[in-house]
Amino acid sequence: MEPFADTAAAPTVRAVVIGGSAGSTEVNRTILRGLSAAFPAPIVVVLHMHPEDGGLMASNLAAILAIPVVEAADKMPALCGRVHVAPAGYHLLVERHGTLALSVDEEVRWSRPSIDVCFDCAAKAWGSGLVAVLLSGANDDGADGLVQVLRRGGRAYVQDPATAAFPFMPTAALAATSLQRGHSPVELADLLLRIEVGAGHA
Repeated sequence: MEPFADTAAAPTVRAVVIGGSAGSTEVNRTILRGLSAAFPAPIVVVLHMHPEDGGLMASNLAAILAIPVVEAADKMPALCGRVHVAPAGYHLLVERHGTLALSVDEEVRWSRPSIDVCFDCAAKAWGSGLVAVLLSGANDDGADGLVQVLRRGGRAYVQDPATAAFPFMPTAALAATSLQRGHSPVELADLLLRIEVGAGHA
């Protein structure tokens, strides 16, 4: 079955969360490049980064994307038509009603921000309305989080390990979940564009 087929039965997309690590920066740019401020849901991006990033990832994305980009801040509302980038050194949480929060709790799988932490709390907040995407990376952060997304009725997509600079992360996610296959960066970009054009159906 075509995984991106439009269907009236698909739940409305309430949010998109993208996670990645080594080798994911350029792929993340690729899948976000075609989007605009008309995107009908908030997008949250959690990438492993240098602890002294200092907001560079968010500013670099903002310079090349048509959709607005901000670095997430504590108690910031997650807004439709905006990309919210997790800051270095903080776990990015999603509270009730889609408010973002920052935490300095211990690293998870040697990472802060942790993809698992964000996927898990996003699944609790947005349930079946969550679309989670996991990209290239050199550890297994994100796999457990995708399990939680699927358990709560959300949709999960993984970059095809064959297209990933570091295939360990998507490979671990495919092994941990019921997902049948990964998707190329072009397919993932098409998924998000369909959400925008279809105003909530993927």
